[in-house]
Amino acid sequence: MSERTQQNRPADQDQSPATKSGRRLAAQLAAKKAADRKRKRNAWASGLAAVAVVGVLITVFVTIGGGSDDKPKNQADATPSATVPAPDEPAAPPAPQLPAGADPALGSKPTVKPGTGELKKLAVTPLIKGTGPAVKQGQNITTNYVGVFFKDGKEFDSSWQSGQPATFPIGVGQVIPGWDQGLVGVTVGSRVQLDIPGELAYGNDAAKAGGRPTGPLRFVVDVLAAQ
Repeated sequence: MSERTQQNRPADQDQSPATKSGRRLAAQLAAKKAADRKRKRNAWASGLAAVAVVGVLITVFVTIGGGSDDKPKNQADATPSATVPAPDEPAAPPAPQLPAGADPALGSKPTVKPGTGELKKLAVTPLIKGTGPAVKQGQNITTNYVGVFFKDGKEFDSSWQSGQPATFPIGVGQVIPGWDQGLVGVTVGSRVQLDIPGELAYGNDAAKAGGRPTGPLRFVVDVLAAQ
């Protein structure tokens, strides 16, 4: 074969089958190494991302936990003890100041029922017997009271609505005759029921009563003080 013919022979014809197989194996090994390096890089990147997420969570937890240290240790001390009524619920009036040794029942508004029959004269019925001194004519007395119509028990007046007991002189004509006559002699700390006919209250004529309740009335009165 001439020199020119040898120079024009394809390069693959100069390689034996063994040489080709070796090159393919080398290429496969190189590709495998490249794939391994890529997996390692991906695994390393995933690990860094996981560490970053954990770091963020720890930072948030520490921030929240640190903020809670600013709150009072005793949560009950920071919370008002009184219950706030709902917007449409009226606030309950404060309990009255009771005399020493008084029955605790005087701290609650009594339920007053209507009377029966025809009321012709003043009737004083003790409901709770107080242990204080007896009320004297001319003294200023402090009372809580509920007033209802004798016949149907419908309430028309009550000091409990405002939570402020009423103070007035007794036995000197400053209140209706039924109170002047019925409360003198009652001991402080007592609760009494006064059944008062119209003529000892505001009268029986609505035209002359000036808008005040007429006819027989029933009052339940708590005597809290007398001076």
